[in-house]
Amino acid sequence: MEILAWLVPSGVVLVIAMVWAAWAGRPQREETDRTGAAYEKFAAAIVREHPGAGRAGPVAARDRSTGIAVRPSRSGTPRPSGQDGTRRSA
Repeated sequence: MEILAWLVPSGVVLVIAMVWAAWAGRPQREETDRTGAAYEKFAAAIVREHPGAGRAGPVAARDRSTGIAVRPSRSGTPRPSGQDGTRRSA
């Protein structure tokens, strides 16, 4: 029986988790704060224009994307003749 003593802490944690789940899943009480004044305040807030609606946002600079990773060219080093990437006709 002593060999099963290590199961006691996990059993206690299991029971606490079950009690917490039962308490958290209980039916919630109805809110009684829904008065006519609260509804009118909410309706006025929804109809009112947002303060930042008239301002233009910052324009994001978009990079040209080709979908291909290209290394920047080395403009300082001269290329050997015939290897400039163009084909020569025979």
